[in-house]
Amino acid sequence: MSGNTMKGSAGTARAAGASARSTLIVAFVIAAIVFVLDQLSKLWAENTLEHNVAQPLVGDILKLRLIYNSGAAFGLGSSITPIITGVQIGIALAVIVVLVRSVRSRAWAISFSLLLGGALGNIVDRLFRDPGPLTGHVVDFLELPHWPIFNVADIAVTSGAVLLVLLTLVNVPLDAGEKIEASE
Repeated sequence: MSGNTMKGSAGTARAAGASARSTLIVAFVIAAIVFVLDQLSKLWAENTLEHNVAQPLVGDILKLRLIYNSGAAFGLGSSITPIITGVQIGIALAVIVVLVRSVRSRAWAISFSLLLGGALGNIVDRLFRDPGPLTGHVVDFLELPHWPIFNVADIAVTSGAVLLVLLTLVNVPLDAGEKIEASE
């Protein structure tokens, strides 16, 4: 092997490592921004809104209504809140593992970071809000017609999941350097 080939391989590996690091940094920054926005918006809602009193924000399309959700999506599972909390923590840990081990694509990193930031926002509610650890109620305050009341974390999780499905449907690889070959 010539010296130039070895130098080229090392340079390519360094560039790939730097790209992977920058993708991870982007992912964790986005997750942190989502988490902070979620927590700040919940703090604002609790300090500003009256419990279960609707306030129009955009006519009848979007209202503000503060509620405390003991269940999962759509208020389901309120009797198994500790199990829901455990599942959310497991999902957040799995997303972190996938991000660190596999994701080199910025689009996938954004998808997983939205999932992670949103999940962490609701996990913090479950761990630190009344009535107690693992059973805490999630603060929800955004209301659309004919839709359950939700929060910023829910928007992020839903957006991340939709992006994940789209990336899967169009065959975007987790590693941007990878090429997906068409099956014959």
